[in-house]
Amino acid sequence: MGFFLRLASCLLLAIFMALAASPATSDAAKIIVGGPQRWHFGFNYSEWACKNGPFYINDTLVFMYDPPSNTTFPHSVYMMKDLKSYRTCNLKKAKLVGGVADGGRGGLEFVLKKRKKPYFFACGERAGFHCSQGMMKFAVLPVPRVCLG
Repeated sequence: MGFFLRLASCLLLAIFMALAASPATSDAAKIIVGGPQRWHFGFNYSEWACKNGPFYINDTLVFMYDPPSNTTFPHSVYMMKDLKSYRTCNLKKAKLVGGVADGGRGGLEFVLKKRKKPYFFACGERAGFHCSQGMMKFAVLPVPRVCLG
């Protein structure tokens, strides 16, 4: 239950921050997932999303990862069906957003659209091992940009 409360708190904080903010522009942003760490095994993306939110409707998440080679592990991006699948890293009903070769060069871009439920992203490699043991998962609920004044 603690995990769910942390996730809910994070999402609520993002919504309140968005409603209280007064950005000078309504332009959508391009956000590199993980910042300079990019998309790789062993980095806590849930924590990254909490610290870097809120994320807004029409922002673009850019997943950057190296193509598979002798020195790198392959990565992918899946959108999980629901919170239960996300928590357990169950990929059975997940949708492939980007395969192992899609994160190179400029990265894989995903535009956040208006939704009633969060987006749940995860790496699906090694049958969910990167998700469950490598912390390669995070949730975002994009909020509208609010310009006050």
